[in-house]
Amino acid sequence: MSSIAERGAANLKTMYARMGKSIEANEKLVSSMASKVSLCHTDITKLKVDAIVNAANETLLGGGGVDGAIHRAAGPRLVEECSTLGGCREGEAKITAGYNLPSKHVIHTVGPQSEKPDVLANCYLNSLKLLEQNNLRSIAFPCIATGVYGYDNEKAANVALWTTRKFIQDRMTAGKDPVDKIIFDLFNQKDIAIYKDLLPVYFPAASTTIENS
Repeated sequence: MSSIAERGAANLKTMYARMGKSIEANEKLVSSMASKVSLCHTDITKLKVDAIVNAANETLLGGGGVDGAIHRAAGPRLVEECSTLGGCREGEAKITAGYNLPSKHVIHTVGPQSEKPDVLANCYLNSLKLLEQNNLRSIAFPCIATGVYGYDNEKAANVALWTTRKFIQDRMTAGKDPVDKIIFDLFNQKDIAIYKDLLPVYFPAASTTIENS
């Protein structure tokens, strides 16, 4: 199966257009931020981005769900590198090569095993900081901690979007442009519905109708 390029994910402007909305024209910052955030519903191991995020466990040696899928797709060299990293604590993040994946790197982060919004926010923030520190420009996140760790899907989505918005806004307000694309790869229809509802909260859209071109 061929890799799914990051441009295949629908960005916020496209989504708002389909909903009959547009980004507020007088808010250039909001518009610029919106163009950087995308949603998709696919196999994260097929995304061709600078880094995909692995919802890992503290050992970093592989597990179930997306963690196992990423390790299987990357091949045995990934766990070999992970074994040199000394594990990873909740909320922290570590980076490795992507090996057999289309993505250049994997950023491993460990979500909280109970609903700890500050820890979950650090998963997203520290992953984005690693992206920035390594001069990478595009990243894809799974839904962190909502699987076997049992974090409420909507609460987790709020944390993810709030943290992403704050990261982009803080950098752009300071005159920096650290990222081209942030993709949220959503596992199921429940998450898709939640993210579609919450996107306008964090990336406001006006109710101006856009004609189809």
